[in-house]
Amino acid sequence: MAYDAVNMADWQISDAAEENMPTPEQWQEKLGLQKDEMLPMGRLAKIDFLKVIDRLKDKPDGKYIEVTAITPTPLGEGKSTTSCGLMEGLGLRGVNVGGALRQPSGGPTMNVKGTAAGGGNSLLIPMTEFSLGLTGDINDIMNAHNLAMVAMTARMQHERNYNDEQLARLTGMRRLDIDPTRVEMGWIIDFCAQALRNIVIGLGGRYDGFTMQSKFGIAVGSELMAILAVATDLADLKERINNITVAFSKDGKPVTCRDLEVGNAMAAFMRNTINPTLMCTAEYNPCFVHAGPFANIAVGQSSIIADRIGLKLFDYHVTESGFAADIGFEKFWNVKCRFSGLKPHVSVLTSTIRALKMHGGGPQVVAGKPMDEAYTKENLELVEKGCANMVHMIGVIRKAGINPVVCINRFYTDTDAECAVVRKAAEAAGARCAESKHWEKGGEGALEFADAVIEACDEENNFDFLYPLDMKLRDRVETIAKEVYGADGVDWEPDANAKAEMLENDPKYADFATMMVKSHLSLTHDPVRKGVPKGWRLPIRDVLIYSGAKFLCPCAGTISLMPGTSSNPAFRRIDVDPASGKVTGLF
Repeated sequence: MAYDAVNMADWQISDAAEENMPTPEQWQEKLGLQKDEMLPMGRLAKIDFLKVIDRLKDKPDGKYIEVTAITPTPLGEGKSTTSCGLMEGLGLRGVNVGGALRQPSGGPTMNVKGTAAGGGNSLLIPMTEFSLGLTGDINDIMNAHNLAMVAMTARMQHERNYNDEQLARLTGMRRLDIDPTRVEMGWIIDFCAQALRNIVIGLGGRYDGFTMQSKFGIAVGSELMAILAVATDLADLKERINNITVAFSKDGKPVTCRDLEVGNAMAAFMRNTINPTLMCTAEYNPCFVHAGPFANIAVGQSSIIADRIGLKLFDYHVTESGFAADIGFEKFWNVKCRFSGLKPHVSVLTSTIRALKMHGGGPQVVAGKPMDEAYTKENLELVEKGCANMVHMIGVIRKAGINPVVCINRFYTDTDAECAVVRKAAEAAGARCAESKHWEKGGEGALEFADAVIEACDEENNFDFLYPLDMKLRDRVETIAKEVYGADGVDWEPDANAKAEMLENDPKYADFATMMVKSHLSLTHDPVRKGVPKGWRLPIRDVLIYSGAKFLCPCAGTISLMPGTSSNPAFRRIDVDPASGKVTGLF
């Protein structure tokens, strides 16, 4: 049944749907899992993926469906809602369907954007657990990541306080001689805490640490989250963690978690994160939750592990990429699929009338403030102009050899005439297009959408990567900037250029993936520039080295790895009933 999404809050719909949510034991029977493949955690469960994959290794994979979007407003365009709605629509068509979504960060949940549970009748349940820590993966990542920083800063203090002979005799350690100006990692916390972007640590006496500049990033942007997204098993996870470059020595050598003798302990903290958590939509379609968000500063993909399980258990498996096609889909296309060896059958391009109006020159959309009435009243001119952004994203997906399905994620304020403009532009660009009212009506509102996806999955595609692995880093960035973003070229700041040259000349980085760091609010590095800007160049100011994940991350513009909390954050409206323990106010 569909709930009254117009008049009910998301948490109220979740509460109502949870009354009939299957138990772990019921899921075991429904999914055909063995008893030892389910790891119950309260009313949720993790899945022992190695046992499932081993048992089903000879079973053919299902259809692989990726969900991305046009350039969003600061409020997002409903990729999670669309993913859930598609699962619900496919479920009503009688097919065996499931999916994999990312775990939300506490930063947006407690800030303006809210949780990533979807919305209306197309959301994941139980919403409270999903939004507030789930089964502890992000907490485990925080502990493991910060342990590496503890190990490094303690080592720096001891090396300062003792000579080589004392260091060996008292601690059994050799001198690493870490350069405090070349520390790659920082600390992490899972909130948007702008006050922690730039800090000084180690103030006090000689036993109070090593005095140096430091920084915090948001937890889901940690290299450990990236490793979780691409790891194949616990042994691979452990090896990748030990290979993380924490800093460089004063003679330019990388200092890894293995050098600090902390990688194995970090892996111990993360031992449980390797298994996905099983949840479901409000219409009880199974969905795995694994890895995290923020494709602008991180990989931002559902994990390879969750996708591999889903493709074995389901005939249609829906996976989500963060933000728009220029960021999330590009990383899915050229990084995740290259790592996994999996080939998608179709990509869904989520589009909203709201975002298209913004790209057409509509009033500024500011998170936390009421939207201008232009976004709730018919305006065909704004929609038509804004379709250029959607057409550009269709072109990006087509460069991968995929013919996308454009989903008009329709709000109840959108008009038939506005949707007709979008459909005409999408079909003229060579894409299928379907309206979907999954937010308002759940699966019943997504049947046209589900049919379009089924039809697209039955077509052959010519999926291929944008660039070969032997292409140099700076040439890759130039290719991505021109072919995906529409830039005229790339401008490297001197330090970034020198770092890129060093990385290109070192053979150990030759097969590293290129993981762009860029604003999600524009095709450019400047979040203010909407639509499809012309006549611009992409500035690169740094290249982050994720040697465990095997990523090189060129940073465009001034994007920060630690978002800030707004003046009207969501935590002001979140509460808990002391009698029942029920949480209210989540959205």
